[in-house]
Amino acid sequence: MSSLRARLALSSYRWLGTAIYPFVVPYLAVRAAKGKEDPARRRERYGHASAPRPPGPLVWFHAASVGETVAVTPLIKEIRRRGIAVVLTTGTTTSARVAAERLGTAVIHQYVPLDFKPAVSRFLEYWQPDLAIIAESEIWPMTIVELGRRHIPQVLVNGRLSDRTFARWKKRPSLADALFENLALVIAQSDVDAERFRTLGALPVMVSGNLKVDTDAPPHDPQALRDYSQQIGARKTWAAISTFEGEEEAAGVVHHALKQRNGLLTIVVPRHPERGDAVEAALAAKGLKVARRTRGDRLTPDVDIFLGDTIGEMGLYLRLTEIAFVGRSLFAEGGQNPLEPAMLGCAVLSGGNVQNFRETYQMLAKNGSAKIVRDVEMLAKGVNYLLGNDDMRRSMIDAGLETVQQMRGALTATMKGLEPYVNPLVVKARLEPRAES
Repeated sequence: MSSLRARLALSSYRWLGTAIYPFVVPYLAVRAAKGKEDPARRRERYGHASAPRPPGPLVWFHAASVGETVAVTPLIKEIRRRGIAVVLTTGTTTSARVAAERLGTAVIHQYVPLDFKPAVSRFLEYWQPDLAIIAESEIWPMTIVELGRRHIPQVLVNGRLSDRTFARWKKRPSLADALFENLALVIAQSDVDAERFRTLGALPVMVSGNLKVDTDAPPHDPQALRDYSQQIGARKTWAAISTFEGEEEAAGVVHHALKQRNGLLTIVVPRHPERGDAVEAALAAKGLKVARRTRGDRLTPDVDIFLGDTIGEMGLYLRLTEIAFVGRSLFAEGGQNPLEPAMLGCAVLSGGNVQNFRETYQMLAKNGSAKIVRDVEMLAKGVNYLLGNDDMRRSMIDAGLETVQQMRGALTATMKGLEPYVNPLVVKARLEPRAES
């Protein structure tokens, strides 16, 4: 009975998608108007290719957004080093830019087709991937079913399931089983994630650790770093990064409380840079002077807030400070990845809502490189303490660098798990025309 319900649910999903497919055009048009879609490449969302398929074996990577794209970048480079072509799909314009910056012409980038049968079928029929590698938790029913129907192995790498996502799937066990059984392999970030995938019907499952630890440190513009460092001079700095609504104003409150400390400069980097105007208005309403990266404003001594309203420059902002509060943790749930500030030499502070990165924060906190704050008042006290205590700040920074080093190895483990699927493609690539590296 449960399998029957699952088949009925998948069949309903398929027919519903087919029915509404013709009406998706206005939806994408609205998203394009908001800058969330690339108008010139909108046809890719319907599965229409905008680049020729290279000869030989090909692996399809899918990474939903920026974090997933960064995580699989070293894995993609390993696949390309073996002479296998890669088509990478992402779902956002920001992740497309990150892919271009970090991978250039090493991959063919396409926007991921909508999870409707016509779009998915068109995409698969054109690209004919030999292997599909999906990042983290991207479970799209029609895509998974169509890959399974074509007997294309699909592997989930860097897999994780948040508390909320796991609870949602557990309410639909038959549907979860019908989908997860299509996965040839799940390579999970942690033991907790692995057990959750097994509970939902995935087999086999192995644990690799977090691929994001094995990525290179975020890049930066050396000239911009020199210019801003000179403008900041001897001023103390701290940063609130990957912030969500409410957390920028919290950073403003902290700045107000501490601004007499050596002309404190606060760096604010919203998770969604398109909120820049709203963030500036909210901070200006508190009487704070804001300089914006997009305007090229100088960091004069009277500037209170440096607003990092750009994409792909986290490496710049984090190199301007040694203290980083990681957002989506005070007034939003889930948290954001603390590994980048840790690997760039920052003492890490965070709110308590870090469910999506629980194991990472536990390791950082256990080694003394991250501290959790309950509220804005505690955040202000934490920033104030770290600004005035060089020994403690340096101790947290060193602990963070050591913890990151201890956590490395996920790339090697992931490639070992992928060997049964990749090695035959290496042989095939040698026998057929080779993809240019």
